[in-house]
Amino acid sequence: MRSLLPALTATLLALPFTCTAAAPACAAPDGRVQEEGFVRINGIEQWVTMRGDSCANPVILIAHGGPGNPQSLYVNGPDAGLSKDFTVVHWDQRGAGMTYGRNKPLETETLTVEGLRDDGLAVARHVAARLGKNKLIMMGGSWGSVLAVNMVKTSPELFCAYLGTAQFVSHRGNTDGHAKLIALARAAGDTETVTRIEALGPPPWTNPRSFGIERRAMRKYEAMTTDPMPKEWMTPGALYATPQALADYEGGEDYSFFQFVGPRDNGMAATIDLYKLGTDFKLPVYLVQGTEDLLTTQEVTQRYYDAIRAPVKKLVLVPRAGHDPNPPTVEAQTRLLKEEIRPRCL
Repeated sequence: MRSLLPALTATLLALPFTCTAAAPACAAPDGRVQEEGFVRINGIEQWVTMRGDSCANPVILIAHGGPGNPQSLYVNGPDAGLSKDFTVVHWDQRGAGMTYGRNKPLETETLTVEGLRDDGLAVARHVAARLGKNKLIMMGGSWGSVLAVNMVKTSPELFCAYLGTAQFVSHRGNTDGHAKLIALARAAGDTETVTRIEALGPPPWTNPRSFGIERRAMRKYEAMTTDPMPKEWMTPGALYATPQALADYEGGEDYSFFQFVGPRDNGMAATIDLYKLGTDFKLPVYLVQGTEDLLTTQEVTQRYYDAIRAPVKKLVLVPRAGHDPNPPTVEAQTRLLKEEIRPRCL
């Protein structure tokens, strides 16, 4: 099967399959799944990849973070070890990655949480039909956790469980890391960082550059108390390492980030408040939280978790983990997926 992948990829790029026309991918119950190509979703062609060792396994649909940071390009990424027990589906969201490259947005086009949610639900229905599944596992981290919660709240019948990591809760609620960062920098005698971050003022900001300035400082301090991310996780596969693909990734990252923050704190981020969706869930909810996360802090996640009512819920706190994925975070996710979620979703 692996020897056919280049030819399959070329065919899919030339002749995109669609939600309505695609034949089932799983002709044999235990057959291997390995596809990548464009799917027509809500009027545009969006990039979807599916990989797994057996069609009999449960399916995980991953909503990537950023927005604008697809994981589909990383062949040895954080989820690479899941393919034995799950079929893992990545989707480059509207305005991101390969989808951005295929559909360069006009200056007048804007991204909304609701529009991306509806795209995600269309992807979920396509994947379920193509792989012959009644329900999928929904997974998301950071921005992807916002999108994932919106999806499972809108159409819970499509999903058997939700697993969120670095859960983003609300635009105004997830601001406590600002004071934490200043306190850490002051305790370290880092007057340069203290001065730079205090000059921004407390969030939310009207300058779109402020988020990036603070996030870089947060990463600096998270790195002091967390395990590093392996370099191989961030190595793109050959299809995604061409100059054009890399340019599209960067272009989509810039476009999506600006759509997220907005020119005057009026982007998608300003509309996020998961409490407004309600805290009753019709499916099991699992949250993984790094104790060193300065962007989506443990305290904010804990309050949201405490408010959740679900058939099953569990919060796993992960020492030596911050906001971005690292080995302790992935180990916690994998344990939950294999030991608790997989049996529920077979």
